[in-house]
Amino acid sequence: MMSPGHEGSVARWRAIAWAVAAIVVLTFAAANAHLVYVATTSQPSCIPHARLGDASDGSFSAAQSACPSPGRADSQPMEKRP
Repeated sequence: MMSPGHEGSVARWRAIAWAVAAIVVLTFAAANAHLVYVATTSQPSCIPHARLGDASDGSFSAAQSACPSPGRADSQPMEKRP
């Protein structure tokens, strides 16, 4: 049999364990919610890179860039051009 004081300490430790588990789950959920928010609301700016056909040194280039080329007047992405 357990002593009367022992039941209270077991219940206290059980409550602490549940609280820690809840904090871990809430932290994980908040971090994932933040990642989804940033991924859906951010719009990265165009950065300089080798464009399709410009990479003559064997490096990789963007397949189809949504950014306008520096010398072009039109600013439509390649897939939307007629």
